[in-house]
Amino acid sequence: MRPGRARPRLAMGHSLGGSVLAAAVSRLRPERAVYVDTPFGPARDRLDADAFAAELEEARAARTAEHLRRERPWWSEQDIAVEVEAATLFDIATTVSLHSRRVGGPDNTPPLVAPSLLVRADPSRYVSQEAAEGLRARGFAVRSVAGAGHSVWYGRHEDFLAALDGWL
Repeated sequence: MRPGRARPRLAMGHSLGGSVLAAAVSRLRPERAVYVDTPFGPARDRLDADAFAAELEEARAARTAEHLRRERPWWSEQDIAVEVEAATLFDIATTVSLHSRRVGGPDNTPPLVAPSLLVRADPSRYVSQEAAEGLRARGFAVRSVAGAGHSVWYGRHEDFLAALDGWL
């Protein structure tokens, strides 16, 4: 961080944004950091980039309004519209690049430079209970939002805010 620049009070990243935050947290040095359903785990040194990109493309193509209404009936129409638009903007090449690099500790977690919270969906496709316990053992606070999907706040906004309440 540049001299004279204030530390951010809070840095928060969701999923891939959490991976970006993990790579930048040592420079940012926020007062608090929140990672939302961020898929920490071993670096994928031997990642088959083409296969991973194809998997991501298939997932992106499935993010249609019809699919989301069927799979996430608790989402509002606004949540669905935002997610469909986000899918059109999702940058697969950046995702593949970030997943192939190690950003932090032994399990690819960020360094603990500030009090840090992981908020995960429960169940989560990206953060297993075992991974959550590993983060807790390293000093992270871990909270779960029952019944939420990967975009934890969609349809569970009050529960998401409750997971942050008292920690921020």
